[in-house]
Amino acid sequence: METFLIRLLQFVLAISLLVLLHEGGHFFFARLFKVRVEKFYLFFDPWFHLFEFKPRNSETAYGIGWVPLGGYCKISGMVDESFDTEQMKQPAQPWEFRSKPAWQRLLIIIGGVLVNFLLALIIYAMVLFTWGDNYISTRDMTLGMEYNEAAHGLGFRDGDMPVKVDGTDIVKYDVDLYRAVADGKVVTVLRDGKEVDITLKGDMDLIQMLKEVPPFMRVCIPATIDSVAQNSAATTVGLKKGDKITAINGEDAHTFNKMTDVLATLRDKLVDAATADDSIACRRIALSYISNGVEHTDTVMLSNDMMFGAYFATPATLYKQTHVEYGLLESIPAGIAYGWNTLGGYVGDLKYLFSEEGAKSLGGFGAIGSLFPPMWDWMLFWKMTAFLSIILAFMNILPIPALDGGHALFLIYEMITGRKPSEKFLLYAEYVGFTILILLLIVANLNDVLRWIGVM
Repeated sequence: METFLIRLLQFVLAISLLVLLHEGGHFFFARLFKVRVEKFYLFFDPWFHLFEFKPRNSETAYGIGWVPLGGYCKISGMVDESFDTEQMKQPAQPWEFRSKPAWQRLLIIIGGVLVNFLLALIIYAMVLFTWGDNYISTRDMTLGMEYNEAAHGLGFRDGDMPVKVDGTDIVKYDVDLYRAVADGKVVTVLRDGKEVDITLKGDMDLIQMLKEVPPFMRVCIPATIDSVAQNSAATTVGLKKGDKITAINGEDAHTFNKMTDVLATLRDKLVDAATADDSIACRRIALSYISNGVEHTDTVMLSNDMMFGAYFATPATLYKQTHVEYGLLESIPAGIAYGWNTLGGYVGDLKYLFSEEGAKSLGGFGAIGSLFPPMWDWMLFWKMTAFLSIILAFMNILPIPALDGGHALFLIYEMITGRKPSEKFLLYAEYVGFTILILLLIVANLNDVLRWIGVM
């Protein structure tokens, strides 16, 4: 419960900040061009609001709605999500959005996207300035990766570590490593200290690679115990730090990945257990391990969640971490490069959205919230906030009616042709776009629910 609340608090704080600044971008340009802003709201307020305040001599009411799905800036004389058709029937006033030149209206529309994108770059720069950059170099990962049968068929061997793709060095171990291998035609791996080239087609499906059981490639971590939980099954047989797991029920488990695969199979059998005796039989395993150079095999009773209370190394603890410090001036171009690379990776991944697996991977508020760390960490919080800011900027600039990009598209059309779309057309486009967004929202959050109950 505590983990859920910490993630929820981070999610709400990040989204509130991003929405306020996004709408603030619209507000800034609207006021710059003397366009009246009637409402400035965090969250939506159908039928009623939680809070509203209108300063004396101000044209704008500031408030907080009760539906936490975003926020809005109601600008006079603009067809938007408020669907205020009565206002649009009245003669245009000089302080209204529709009375301003197209270039001013365009800046008002894209103001939120500009703020979100610049905000992400600023946050990344300040994160690098404050904490620096920590990463694991691919060339320091001496144990390499483990590969599934499909990868073995392409020429990969367990222990290979990708260090180049199409001649470009892969410096860091992160998600870009998987993207590069998926898109690469020649992957150079370190094998027994030598570089070996593996030729690929260059069009592998990244989502399929990650969702295969087992996945296309995983970090190789030996099943060497790092610590043991008190009063656990591991303590009953005397397991201790440094002991190495070799097999479970006679099946190979000498790496952490192979061990978890075997336990996952047993967990599936436990779910199908018809009786208490069947359940006990699933949980009772023959655990083989090496302790002080001597191999043992003991019977161990796993817990109900099929764990035996041993903890193992992670890449962060197993390998040396490279740390890079940035001065204030250095952090600015580094932050811009970091943000641009993040945007490029996100945009590149969108091609998978139109596949069956991609549609299933679409996530809603639950999926986004789960990306935040379970414990409060300011560096991770700000990096996640910057990532969401980039997503918000990109998604809003898509040419979909009801989004900023849809409004911008119609304005660019007007600037090129000199013809302004009718307000009736804009209103219908807003209805269509709003319907598309609601459907996407339902699908994304339905996926979260299906994943939560174990259907997906």
